[in-house]
Amino acid sequence: MKQYVSLLLAALILTVSLPTAGAAAESGLSLSCASAVLMEKETGAFLLEENSHEKLEPASVTKIMTLLLVMEALDSGRVSRDDMVSVSAYAAGMGGSQVYLEEGERMPVSEMIKCVTVVSGNDCAVALAEHLAGSEGAFVTQMNQRAQELGMVDTTFLNCTGLPAQGHVTSAHDIALMSRELILNHPGIREYTTIWMDSIRDGEFGLTNTNRLVRFYEGATGLKTGYTSSAHYCMSATAERDGMELIAVVMKSPTSSQRFEDAKALLDYGFANYAAVPVYPDAPLAPVDVLLGTQAQVQPQLERDCRLLVRRGEESQVTTQLSLSENVEAPVEQGQILGQLEVYVAGEPRDTVPILSAQQVDRLSIPGIFTRMLSKLLMAG
Repeated sequence: MKQYVSLLLAALILTVSLPTAGAAAESGLSLSCASAVLMEKETGAFLLEENSHEKLEPASVTKIMTLLLVMEALDSGRVSRDDMVSVSAYAAGMGGSQVYLEEGERMPVSEMIKCVTVVSGNDCAVALAEHLAGSEGAFVTQMNQRAQELGMVDTTFLNCTGLPAQGHVTSAHDIALMSRELILNHPGIREYTTIWMDSIRDGEFGLTNTNRLVRFYEGATGLKTGYTSSAHYCMSATAERDGMELIAVVMKSPTSSQRFEDAKALLDYGFANYAAVPVYPDAPLAPVDVLLGTQAQVQPQLERDCRLLVRRGEESQVTTQLSLSENVEAPVEQGQILGQLEVYVAGEPRDTVPILSAQQVDRLSIPGIFTRMLSKLLMAG
């Protein structure tokens, strides 16, 4: 409950401190797409929104959720990159963007992920879904459950590929949420999403990334494009500069080139107007004395790294105020709160980072207290 309240408070502070996300036109941007979002990865702050909750077809941008579930399975150890995936007749017959898998063909999970991220292989997406969940239908159920957990209220998935299906919809807002979850908690995906050209089947089948920003936009890190005749041109584009990673989502752009121009315009706006500032105490945290403990002191540490999202020009206005206990009585639990670091921008509170005990310290027993007292007396004499 404490953690929930802390997160809620942080969210409220972020909401009131950052400028309210506005329409693209108000920010001086001219976009061709029907819907757009710009998000900062670390904080999850929405920097700009345009019709962000409009329910639209995502086409192959759907595969971000497919990749998220695959990466969660990888990182939890339920599957490994070297596991061989057998291709069913159903997966081989997907059509659309594909690497022309054949029924009975076997390919490592890692190669399958590469095909999904680089060339948006529908056949590979379905083969992975079947490998993880037994069937595409069961996998799609997991996709929708995960979407609910992430707060993707505009989303209904009907397949794992993004191939046209009546009622298969999401929003730019929701795409940003699942994109952030993927790149924030599964950074290994960047190994695949930054590939420009590669090959499979021992070099016999070439792959070129459908996301041309990977080659032509400074700092591009991914993420996924999509197109169908009804969805038009969509993408979630990610890029990192100066330690700040942004997520730009565009939906229903009229042409492929306009889709990339919209994404670049959003990213350029974010990098030009915002910065991520690392925040530390003004001096190293000094050990805290422990009364009646088996150790005389305990080392405090920040609960988490703090990177603050600020407007360009506000970097020098970031200040901190440290509150730390002079001493604490044993027993001390590892992770016990010893103080807090308050972070301000131009005097306004922006974040609070708890300061915790780095280790456990047990309480002295009564014989231990007498032994310590005797030791001090002998040393004094």
